[in-house]
Amino acid sequence: MIRAFETHKIRRTKELSSCLWKFHTVTEEGDGQSISVAVPGCWETYPETVNYRGKGSYSREFEAGGNIRLEFKGVSHTATVRVDGQQVATHYNAYTPFDVVMKDMKPGTHGLEVEADNAFGPDSALHVPNDYQSYGGISRGVILEELGDIYISWMHFTPLWKGSWQGTVQINLCNLTDRPYIGTLKLSLDGKEFYACPVQLEGGETRVVETGELSFEQAKSWSPEEPVLCMLGAVICDAGGTPVDDLIDRIGFREVRVEGKDILLSGKKLFIKGFCRHEDHPQFGCALPFEAMQYDLMVAKDLGANSIRTSHYPNDELFLDLCDEQGILVWEENHARGLSEENMRNPHFEQQCEDCIREMITAHYNHPSIYIWGILNECASHTEYGKSCYTAQYDLIRKLDPYRPRSSASCQFKTDICFGLPEVVSYNIYPKWYHDTPVKEYLEDLYQWVQTDTEGKGKPFLITETGAGAIYGYRTPAKVKWSEEYQAEALKQQITAVFEQEGCSGIYIWQFCDVRVCDSWFSIRPRTMNNKGIVDEYRRPKLSYEVVKSLYKSKGNYRE
Repeated sequence: MIRAFETHKIRRTKELSSCLWKFHTVTEEGDGQSISVAVPGCWETYPETVNYRGKGSYSREFEAGGNIRLEFKGVSHTATVRVDGQQVATHYNAYTPFDVVMKDMKPGTHGLEVEADNAFGPDSALHVPNDYQSYGGISRGVILEELGDIYISWMHFTPLWKGSWQGTVQINLCNLTDRPYIGTLKLSLDGKEFYACPVQLEGGETRVVETGELSFEQAKSWSPEEPVLCMLGAVICDAGGTPVDDLIDRIGFREVRVEGKDILLSGKKLFIKGFCRHEDHPQFGCALPFEAMQYDLMVAKDLGANSIRTSHYPNDELFLDLCDEQGILVWEENHARGLSEENMRNPHFEQQCEDCIREMITAHYNHPSIYIWGILNECASHTEYGKSCYTAQYDLIRKLDPYRPRSSASCQFKTDICFGLPEVVSYNIYPKWYHDTPVKEYLEDLYQWVQTDTEGKGKPFLITETGAGAIYGYRTPAKVKWSEEYQAEALKQQITAVFEQEGCSGIYIWQFCDVRVCDSWFSIRPRTMNNKGIVDEYRRPKLSYEVVKSLYKSKGNYRE
């Protein structure tokens, strides 16, 4: 399952995932024994490769001919794609999609091989041993599409509130031939055509067509309470009026902007009650199926949450579809966590970060649930070199999406020098866990410093991580750290302090569920897990569950 809805009615598509592929490891000693595995999947969930780090090969056959597009929603964490033995694409980063278009393929049966590599090394600036697991495999869906002479590669819709709903549409068109193409572009909303314009592309040209501002006076707003979605369709027709390609996406009419210390959703002051969530499950690794994604959201909603932070990378688009449908606000961020200035000086760092940002925003722009773009969690925002990286990446986001706010989750206590760059100031704090400072005192001190000594003065302020660890089932009257009792009490104090802090627009608890971490973190992570989940890795609730639920449900979605 790729998306929660049909994305084409004219273009012929076939899902190549959700079936068995052949898999074997690839080592210097030779190839391992081939086995049949499900795709999407992670090889850490296969009995013989639970701790394997290196290269693995996935292969299958497909029937096709003509102009073919293959799209890969996620391969961890590098991919080399071969068709009929010939390399056709490479890609770095597990968490963003990539594609390859092959023209004039001979009709018939073709061989497809995807070689994935989850090894760490100097060429990888973002996938490093970390406080979460970096899985290997084809972890998200794969699609085969048959294209004509011209096709639509992406479409972006921007809603604008000007007393009534307005909007603009950008459509990226690609001419695969060496001949000029003349035709017509038509747009529809929920099946009703509202725009048409002539299109002319030179041979081999790729061009973005922009509509200008259009009126949608009858549109209903998307909100957490009423997540109204619409189907936006684009169709390209040839000179004779025959439809030759299409693209369908879901949109919502809502506006996100910052005004003073508030984040406004269609004019209302948001208050965030959220969880940081890794894509991780003991049975599925990072390749969670549809049912498991939905179950996580059902648990989050039962807890009273209205938001998910996709720590620390872009999420599967199917999960974002579910958030769109259920009114769950999403903080989505590029892929980087806890990198020092030395890490950020890796010669591949900036390019890999910016590629991730481009691919994330291009693919996920239309999701109304995404209300903010984040970058560089807990990186070197306290150094001048680090600031130059933050500046470049914030500038790129603003170029790609001028409408959503931007932020970074910082852990640099009273040393961060980057608060003049984003629209929202965000901090990760752990009083009562990594230090025993009273929460209210610690938070007030930090907030006052932001307001008096930094360029973050007068901006919205979020707590993007706070929490405490607990081993599921460890209960003791002593209420010591790692016990469920201690976690419940620490979270009660942390959440209460954030709720009472003047100028604070919300909180993300670290974290939704316990997750596997890289083996090198064993000395500070019992069970080689990050155990700060409100539920454990199997989604079994800890004592803190009812504490969080009571507090979150006592607070609404908006500030007074």
